[in-house]
Amino acid sequence: MRICLQRVQNARVLVDDQTVGQIGPGLVLLVGFKQGDTDAGIPAMARKIAEMRIFEDEHDKMNLSLLDLKLSVLVVSQFTLYADTRRGRRPSFTDALEPAAAEKLYLRMIDAFQSMGLTVAAGQFGAKMLVEINNWGPVTIVLED
Repeated sequence: MRICLQRVQNARVLVDDQTVGQIGPGLVLLVGFKQGDTDAGIPAMARKIAEMRIFEDEHDKMNLSLLDLKLSVLVVSQFTLYADTRRGRRPSFTDALEPAAAEKLYLRMIDAFQSMGLTVAAGQFGAKMLVEINNWGPVTIVLED
């Protein structure tokens, strides 16, 4: 599992010019799964993200988490996080998990955040999406399990 996390002021996902997911302040998670991934690591990864201290406190120090502030999460599937660009000019995606299995893990990731009481929005798995992200900071962190 590979996640590109971005702290945002706001973000939304559009499919066919229709908003399918939208949040105010919080985190956008671009999530990709690789061959061999299972749902075993999802709860721990979701907890790590929810507790990650990447929001400023009153002293402008990154001491607060998503859970501390009760902010939102927008989860977007992105198999291209497993692009292999070592050869040629067209990326290979053979390491990415096949869609049916990846969708199950993606839905499990959404459930993991909802089970913590967080407000969760999502993209549309497998769709061509327009993702609007207003990165705040900017803060971007790549996580891998």
